Amino acid sequence: MSTSNEVLWSIGELAERAGVTVKTVRFYSDRGLLPEASRSGGGHRRYGPEALERLRLIRSLRALDLPLPEVRRVLEDEGAAGRVLEDAVAGRLRELGSELRVLRWREASLRLVRECPPAELADRLRLIGAVSVPPSTAPLARFWRAWLPPRMPARATAAFLEVAVPQLPDEPAPAQVLAFARLHAMTTAPCPGGRQPQPEVHRVAGAHGAGTLYTGLAEAYELAGRRPRGTPHLGEALDAYVAAYASAYRSRDTREFRRLLATRLAAGPRLDQYWDLMAVVLTPPGARPEPTPGSTDARLRAALERDNAGAA
Repeated sequence: MSTSNEVLWSIGELAERAGVTVKTVRFYSDRGLLPEASRSGGGHRRYGPEALERLRLIRSLRALDLPLPEVRRVLEDEGAAGRVLEDAVAGRLRELGSELRVLRWREASLRLVRECPPAELADRLRLIGAVSVPPSTAPLARFWRAWLPPRMPARATAAFLEVAVPQLPDEPAPAQVLAFARLHAMTTAPCPGGRQPQPEVHRVAGAHGAGTLYTGLAEAYELAGRRPRGTPHLGEALDAYVAAYASAYRSRDTREFRRLLATRLAAGPRLDQYWDLMAVVLTPPGARPEPTPGSTDARLRAALERDNAGAA
């Protein structure tokens, strides 16, 4: 109840002092966010100074783009208002980050279309139109799961997917958008015969043997990554590379096996296009391309061929 000497304002007076419309005051009042001090004899709303402070706080929270449920939580939980506000702001920041990422991908896509030669426009529109926004790498993961041997250990599969599926940039350049669109098209296209061609070693090694193979290859790639690019002889990395395949083929690292391995690798299915596109997706314009498992594997295969040639 108000007292006779308490300052009370009509809804219009409160709106004027707060710099908002009467409609805004009524909106928050109807939703229980703005307390009334009393009602006049004619049933008109009357507000005290606390309503003005509450209205100013509501406007500040809404200026941060917090939704009404979050505003209500902050207003109603006075004892934990700081924590509630911190959680609400953190959640909104996450949402804004996702929204900004979508806008940046759309901006880069529009720039890609604007800069496109007329002869390539239809193809680029088709590629871009097939990619969701925000883009998803799930089709790439499905592509690799179909390529890997069935029933390969989950840990080995997860480790492979971590390096084979690129982390998409938050602020892509048009070239990165185009490369990812081509990756998406490549990995969602129907495979001849219903299944992707796979290396012979998958059949020979089986599911668990393939897990051991990829674990050994990951070690070889890591060792190769420590050597400067352009290094012709990769030594320990090449030994680890050959050892991984020797284990899969249930063989030993001999000179004969190295020659046989080079022949098998040369004849096996290649996914060079995937790795080339992945390198573009990962690399900002003007920067040196980041090594990928594909480019590192190519270095090791070249080192194997040089090693065989030197021993001939």
